[in-house]
Amino acid sequence: MVCCVKVTTWNVNSLATRQARVERWLAREHSDVLCLQEIKMESERFPHQAFAALGYRAVVAGQKTYNGVAILARVTLPEPRDVQVGIPGFDDAQQRAIAATYGDLRVVNLYVVNGQSVGSEKFAYKLAWLEAATAWLATERARHERLVVVGDFNIAPTDEDVHDPAAWTGQVLCTDEERAFFRRWLDLGLVDTFRRFPQPAKTFSWWDYRNLAFPKNLGLRIDHVLASNPLAERCTGVVIDRDERKGKGEDKPSDHAPVTATFTF
Repeated sequence: MVCCVKVTTWNVNSLATRQARVERWLAREHSDVLCLQEIKMESERFPHQAFAALGYRAVVAGQKTYNGVAILARVTLPEPRDVQVGIPGFDDAQQRAIAATYGDLRVVNLYVVNGQSVGSEKFAYKLAWLEAATAWLATERARHERLVVVGDFNIAPTDEDVHDPAAWTGQVLCTDEERAFFRRWLDLGLVDTFRRFPQPAKTFSWWDYRNLAFPKNLGLRIDHVLASNPLAERCTGVVIDRDERKGKGEDKPSDHAPVTATFTF
């Protein structure tokens, strides 16, 4: 019997603000695993009942006002086990990482530090965070044949992922240092699933709210689904749901679009 599993990453930029959008999207798209970043709420405020009504259970690492990550998985999947909150051994007050195992599928959800500007304390924190995450992912890759690492990585890995490479050269999200970490993750035996398939030019996952960036398609591809080689071989497609970036007023969208990879077993 053929079985498909859809894994989605989505920086929602406040779940309290965009819960209705997420619920509508799940009811329409039926993703099996939805990894959220920037939920911006404490774990105890997470709307478990609302998502349970849609057939999902959640593991959450929340934080007031900032950051926060969660993994929603269909109740038809095995219950989550080996839940890890935060990067092991890395002392960090910010909730930016969570992982769980569903059957033989290991899911790691990351909200990578933005870094603010090159040379800043926040950029130094980003590089330290990425170094710790790299060590952790090496361990995860060694332990799990079927590993998927998703999230808002705040890294545009190549110039192909940037609307204006010349303007972004040396800027945070596009520096050589950040891109080197992305390549190191690939060297661990992870695959950028989006690039396994032909994609239209200028396909992005994030657009600034300012300067009409979305209508002008002035974006970056910084939201990613990486998969271990055995899992990537079973990937049959990756799509960025650009329509979820549309909206205004009370229905104002996140500045990120959902990215979904489909795996067939």
